[in-house]
Amino acid sequence: MNRTPISVAMCTFNGARFLDAQLASFAAQTRLPNELIICDDGSSDNSFEIVSEFARRARFPVRLTANDKNLGTTKNFEQAVRLCHGPIVALADQDDIWYPHKLDRIENVFEAFPSVLAAFSDADLIDERSKPLGCGLWNALAFRRGEQRQFAQGKELDVLIKHPVVTGATMAFRKEFFALATPLPPDESHDRWLAFLLAARGRIKLIPQPLMQYRRHGGQQIGPGPLTTHDKVAIAQARTGDFYRDEIHRFRELHSRFQERQRDFRNVDRIQQQIERKIFHLQHRAELAPIKLARIPKILQHAFNGNYWRYSGGWRSIAKDLLIRQQ
Repeated sequence: MNRTPISVAMCTFNGARFLDAQLASFAAQTRLPNELIICDDGSSDNSFEIVSEFARRARFPVRLTANDKNLGTTKNFEQAVRLCHGPIVALADQDDIWYPHKLDRIENVFEAFPSVLAAFSDADLIDERSKPLGCGLWNALAFRRGEQRQFAQGKELDVLIKHPVVTGATMAFRKEFFALATPLPPDESHDRWLAFLLAARGRIKLIPQPLMQYRRHGGQQIGPGPLTTHDKVAIAQARTGDFYRDEIHRFRELHSRFQERQRDFRNVDRIQQQIERKIFHLQHRAELAPIKLARIPKILQHAFNGNYWRYSGGWRSIAKDLLIRQQ
C-alpha cells in the first residue's frame, strides 16, 4: 500500500534529560516517520550529540540543524516545519513519549478524511520520572465533552476563540496550508496560532484517544493547565490585567492576519467580528475596577449578553472577576 509520507518536526533546546526516551519512541513506531527534522536552538548540554548518535542508527532519515543564534521556540518550529518534505507534518516536543501507534493512527485519520487540514489527540500526563499523573491532557486544559462535541460538529473556532485546546505536541497538519499561518509571530505560541488559522480555513479532526505521554516538569516553557484546586486558584490570581492585555495583543495580531489574507479564508468578516467581540470582552476583564462592588454592573452586562460563556469560562470566570483582586 502506498502510504502518505509523514515528516516529524521537533525542536531541541537543552533537552538532554528526556531526549533519549522521546527518540526511542519515534524508533518504536509501528508506522515509522518518513523523516525526522530536528532544529537545535543553541543547546549548551549534549542534546546535539544525543540526536547525532540517534541519527546514525535510525531506520529513517534524520536531519539535524544547529541554529547559529537562538530563534526561540516559535520561530524554531517554523524553521523545522519549513524543512519538512512530507505532505503531512507531525509536531513533536523533546520531552514527551509517543505511543507506538501514534503515527499509524494519524495516517489513518488523514486518509479517511481527505478534507481535514489537521488533527490532534488527547495525551496521558506523566511527571519528570515518567510516572503517570492519573490525568489526561484534555482534562488539564478544561477541554470538556461539550466542547469536544462542538469540535466534532465543525465549530472549532467557537472553542478556540474561548481558550486554546490544541497542544502542538499532539498535532499533525497538511503542510500545504502552513503558508496561511506564516510568518509566525515570535511572541505567539506556535500551536495556538496554527490551530486558529487552520480552523478558520477548514476542519480540524480531534482524536479522543491518548496517542502519547505528555510530560509535565519544571523546565517547560509552555505546559498544560493546573491539576489541583490550589493550582487553579493560583492561576486565577495570577491572571491580572497584564494577562488580558497580552491576550488582546494576540487577538489583534490574528485580526491583522485575517485582514491581510482575506482571500484565503471563508467567512472572514464573521471571524473578524468574533475576534473584535473577544477583544471587547478581554478589555472589560483587563480594566476591572479595583473596588469589587464597582465591578458588578459591567460583569452583569457581559454575563447577560453571553460574553462570559462565548469568550471565557462562564460562571468560573464571573466568580473570579467578582472575588479576586485585579491589578
